[in-house]
Amino acid sequence: MAVAEDYLSRRQYGLRFCDLSNGEWYPEILENVTSGFAWSNDSRFVWYVRKHPTTLLPYQVWRHTVGTPAQSDALVYEEKDETFYVSVYKTTSQQFVVIYLSSATTSEVLLLNAELPDAEPVCFLPRRKDHEYSLDHYQHAFYLRSNREGKNFGLYRTVLRDEEQWTTLIPPRHDVMLEGFTLFTDWLVVEERQRGLTSLRQINRKTREVVGIAFDDPAYVTWLAYNSEPETSRLRYGYSSMTTPDTLFELDMDTGERRVIKQQEVKGLDTSCYQSEHLWVTARDGVEVPVSLVYHREHFRQGSNPLLVYGYGSYGESIDADFSASRLSLLNRGFVYAIAHVRGGGELGQQWYEDGKFLCKKNTFNDYLDVCDALLAQGYGDPRLCYGMGGSAGGMLMGVAVNERPELFHGVIAQVPFVDVVTTMLDETIPLTTGEFEEWGNPQDETYYHYMKSYSPYDGVRAQAYPHMLVTTGLHDSQVQYWEPAKWVAKLRELKTDDNLLLLCTDMDSGHGGKSGRFKSYEGVALEYAFFIALAQGTLPGKAAV
Repeated sequence: MAVAEDYLSRRQYGLRFCDLSNGEWYPEILENVTSGFAWSNDSRFVWYVRKHPTTLLPYQVWRHTVGTPAQSDALVYEEKDETFYVSVYKTTSQQFVVIYLSSATTSEVLLLNAELPDAEPVCFLPRRKDHEYSLDHYQHAFYLRSNREGKNFGLYRTVLRDEEQWTTLIPPRHDVMLEGFTLFTDWLVVEERQRGLTSLRQINRKTREVVGIAFDDPAYVTWLAYNSEPETSRLRYGYSSMTTPDTLFELDMDTGERRVIKQQEVKGLDTSCYQSEHLWVTARDGVEVPVSLVYHREHFRQGSNPLLVYGYGSYGESIDADFSASRLSLLNRGFVYAIAHVRGGGELGQQWYEDGKFLCKKNTFNDYLDVCDALLAQGYGDPRLCYGMGGSAGGMLMGVAVNERPELFHGVIAQVPFVDVVTTMLDETIPLTTGEFEEWGNPQDETYYHYMKSYSPYDGVRAQAYPHMLVTTGLHDSQVQYWEPAKWVAKLRELKTDDNLLLLCTDMDSGHGGKSGRFKSYEGVALEYAFFIALAQGTLPGKAAV
């Protein structure tokens, strides 16, 4: 057994090994690695990824013989392009170990024979600009998710590495994003996203019959779970909604029978007390922006509730409408909790992402502010009790929001916020900067420099009144260095004209992901929710009360 451990939430792992026959741990620890690894078929070797000691980019694949010192490991591959990330995984057939090389817009796959640890990696299809693909292998064929014919990806099958031999199984569609797939002997299951919501379809590989899996909640997320046995007809998948705790289902694809394997236990939860909605808001340029929200039925009063709007909108990441047990403490106190699925995320496909990056980044900020305005206008919150929250790139969104519309918010939390955009992107010695050029642009280009500076929260601070703010960071953060939010707070304190709260919380023991440990992670959540609740209830000193 191999275990990857990160004690500082810095995403720098130590990889350790245990002999399950006797429970004894081997002495070696592989340091500064990623959490991903792949075993050889005889379980004697492990392929893993090392990070660059300065930039922390995952850039090298090494082969380790279990029970030997790390110094004797063999270098298998090194990535020279600093905009690419390296990862490894194993195919369903167990025949290949995949070295997956990816930037924000381009990818490449190298294959290793899992039976021959000393074999050299073989390129499946060379990288070419803007072509993204990933693959799996089963029953002597490769199955590929690729955007070669459309931005939202199609599914292809081939026996050979020759791209001309690819057979289209599912063509790309402009309104449906193909997010993933799982292979079985008799079935192919695909995970897709349409109109902001995920769905699953099972396809009989012999008859081509397609069966959809239905869900009832208006706002939810479903996903393919780990299915390690392709010879079975039983599919495991996850489901969660803003009113339904995380649930693992097992579906017999031959009969349609479904059973719950496990559901998150939440003591005292009565799901009938909560109402979720999935609605659309028209942004200032006419684009429809999806919004997911939830509230307690008995505590909802038109135009009178505190409204908390979460936003992110970067990297093509989708912020799904899943369940949160801790969020109940807000809902039970009358909060309406909303997620603004703004441009820059992946909720509506690849174009939705592209419309919120590079020189279109301001669409992200405008969408968020327009969603807040619309929800208040529709009575989902009291205009005096509007709150915002976002982390990392979402923290940047909060920074822009309070610069542009400070009067809109009573309070804002910016978690590990990326706020000094230009300075960070000009410094290639900072971990991960080079990989970010394909998200924000390179400020060495004058056009990008001026555009980035025009929205960078640090550069946009000015003499005006700001809402109550809580800013969090971690001393060991490798993605947004701790000094970035610290200098932003210092500039805010120097220029702001109000006496509202401006709090900086620096965790001296954690990184970008917050505290480690089963229960310690709740300490940060408790602080954030206490901040919002005290503001809404008027129990903080000074002008915190409405």
